[in-house]
Amino acid sequence: MPQGLGGTVMIRGWYTGASGMNAQQNRLDAISNNLANVDTAGYKRDVTVSKSFSELLIRRMNLDGVYETPFGSADAAPVIGKLGLGVETNENYTDFTQGSFRQTDSNTDIAFSGKGFFAVQTPAGERYTRDGNFLVGKEGILETKDGYPVLGESGYIYVTDDKFTVNEDGMIYSQDTNEVIDRFKTVRFDNERYLQKTGANLYRSTDISGSAVIAEGNDRPRFLQGYMETSNVNVVNEMVQMIEVNRAYEANQKTITSEDSMMGTLWTKTAVFNR
Repeated sequence: MPQGLGGTVMIRGWYTGASGMNAQQNRLDAISNNLANVDTAGYKRDVTVSKSFSELLIRRMNLDGVYETPFGSADAAPVIGKLGLGVETNENYTDFTQGSFRQTDSNTDIAFSGKGFFAVQTPAGERYTRDGNFLVGKEGILETKDGYPVLGESGYIYVTDDKFTVNEDGMIYSQDTNEVIDRFKTVRFDNERYLQKTGANLYRSTDISGSAVIAEGNDRPRFLQGYMETSNVNVVNEMVQMIEVNRAYEANQKTITSEDSMMGTLWTKTAVFNR
């Protein structure tokens, strides 16, 4: 074995194992956050995707060059395999699969079937959510449970109290006078997968997701009053993934431990040999 080769290979093993541990830690963080929000209305689960670093071709050493044969020439340093260099987290995206509906019989709870988002006004600007667990604020404005005004197509939605009805198109009517109050501002995006979470179950648009577009016609979801969309997190699936992550993490950890033990042996024998 050429001098220094063993140490180089084993140090590479450390980095490979460490990269695997980091990737599994990122997966565990996403799964933990999903489980913590299993009861959050309208929550959408996060999914972590990993990718491997580019692999290297391994050629047989001390056989460089080309040699002649009766049939022509042949490679004296043939490829004997590939060498992986570890893994990294490639993307953490949101799965916008529709959640199930839970009946609440509260007029301020609104859900919709299909793609789309409620528009909400925050101090940081307009944000978007699937959480329709609303309430009526002190000024008679329909708000999220965090106090952010829900937007209609005419601005803030003034309902005074919970005596209002919502039809399938999102039109809001007064129960007393049957007059139109407003219509929910419902938006869609070209690439909703790339919306950015900002906390409080809200999202903001990005350059990749595209700007918000008012949903009209067949693109507009169907509204359900007195219902709430639940989280799309499946507890059983998340727990199974958590077990997989823990086992993968431990496997990478054992790899580093083994590499460390072999490196210690190499250094000990090298020190004895050089005396």
